[in-house]
Amino acid sequence: MHREYHKWFSNNLQRDMELLVFGHSGRAVLFFPTRMARFYDYENWGIVDALKSLIENGELQLFCLDSIDAESFYNDDVFPSVRIDRHLQYEKYVLDEVLPLIYLKNNGGYIETAGCSMGAYHAINLAMKYPWLFRKAVGISGRYDLTDAPGDFKDLMNGFRNEVVYLNMPAQFITNLSDNHLINHLRQMEIILAVGETDPFLGANQYLSQTLWNKGIQNQFHTWESNAHRPHYWRKMVPLYI
Repeated sequence: MHREYHKWFSNNLQRDMELLVFGHSGRAVLFFPTRMARFYDYENWGIVDALKSLIENGELQLFCLDSIDAESFYNDDVFPSVRIDRHLQYEKYVLDEVLPLIYLKNNGGYIETAGCSMGAYHAINLAMKYPWLFRKAVGISGRYDLTDAPGDFKDLMNGFRNEVVYLNMPAQFITNLSDNHLINHLRQMEIILAVGETDPFLGANQYLSQTLWNKGIQNQFHTWESNAHRPHYWRKMVPLYI
């Protein structure tokens, strides 16, 4: 399996960022890591290997990104407005720095976003905001409103709300979306949501799926046994959905 390591200083984040590329051609996948995980974790957990045949056959090319969640949503040492601003810097890093690398490495014209757990939030949020850039979005075991607090999970904005927060919570802004240009692009994108039947985020996934349907935006919704919120399950899920 072709494997490349990349590292450069990000002007958007003012720090070094690393990523791994697996494969030589095919559908390019922006693969976001789980909560505060690293760019190499999907490889270490056997999730990349679960896609080995697709990668080696030239059907799939993975771009496994690093996370800065510890500096944004999970940074309790700063005010929530600083957290969301740091997240937007990460978004610019992806759009302005990682996408050009994909265009350089892959000329297939097909880019999708994907992620598990917190990575699903990043994948779905980015695709919902910029659907003209992507052909497909896959969220596995995802949380799509970080201000919600199901089960033992807390509101990552600590009660802070403003327009920036609203526009980065897909379950919120899709509900009131009326921009026909954006909606039409979303209708052209393949959207897949998968979650465990006892996952605390099940209800939020069902809500987002139904909200998309209410806007005439097709999507697939899949439930799995147990909470399915572990690499053991993700290894089975990624070949089906990515």
